[in-house]
Amino acid sequence: MNPSALFAETLNVTFPVFAMVLLGIALKRLKWIDSAFINTSSALVFRGAMPALLFLSLVDADMSQALIPDLMAYLALATVASFLLIWWWATRRVAFEDRGVYVQAAFRGNGGIVGLALAGSMYGQFGLSAGSVLVATIIPLYNVLAVIVLAWYQPQARSSWRSIALKIVKNPLILSVVAGLSFAATGLALPNWLHTSGEYFANLALPLALISIGGTMSMTAIREASGVALGASVIKMVSMPVATVLIAWLAGFEGRELVLLFLFLGSPSAAASFVMARAMGGNARLAANTVAITTLASSVTITLGIFILQITGMTG
Repeated sequence: MNPSALFAETLNVTFPVFAMVLLGIALKRLKWIDSAFINTSSALVFRGAMPALLFLSLVDADMSQALIPDLMAYLALATVASFLLIWWWATRRVAFEDRGVYVQAAFRGNGGIVGLALAGSMYGQFGLSAGSVLVATIIPLYNVLAVIVLAWYQPQARSSWRSIALKIVKNPLILSVVAGLSFAATGLALPNWLHTSGEYFANLALPLALISIGGTMSMTAIREASGVALGASVIKMVSMPVATVLIAWLAGFEGRELVLLFLFLGSPSAAASFVMARAMGGNARLAANTVAITTLASSVTITLGIFILQITGMTG
């Protein structure tokens, strides 16, 4: 396939996902949606629609393909290693009071929405199933590591490790993955009517989540972004995914596994990083700016990244 045709094929995968984000921006500007809608829809996605999507993806999955221990282990290792390296870098480049927020914004990605949406767009049911397992792999890590670094630089923030552990255990996304894997292991099948109803509800998750991301984006925040926010964004969208994917390729990963790693490691900063930074007394503006910049930039960096992986033959 020639490069232009390959690039067009790549756009066919990535553009529908980012078009939903652009639609969210447009709807917010047209005042068709407002902050109340975004808050309600985000809660609906997190507590209901996304768990339903993850559960059904695992129930319908071929577990012999969806469960990839090597991929899960590498993603976890790459996440922890990136976190430590970014923290080390921050101690030399970032003001003390901003280091926790900077580190969190630079390593914590939105794989649960953007990564999963792109995985499904590229690989259909396999992408959703394998992606669901990867979501369960990184969510606990993101929460624990983010709290550690934020608490280190915001000592006035009172963080109970027991409450943190309870939040992770009660996370609807993790619970849905555990439930999905457990149900799949029984070999039972959902009644057709229940499965179909669940699909109707689950199909709300990704479009609604992506529109909500667009609705929360602030062009003003992007224009006013500091050099620190830009630095964190470059690490999140370029340095970290390039380095970790290259190492994965050298280690023998290829094909769908390499692309899935890129999608999850190259996802924009998670909106949860802003929420957690604000809750723990960090620089919430810095977190918000990084989320906005990386979300906007991801439409370009992820598209180019997939195209490069394909045209160089790194995907096998």
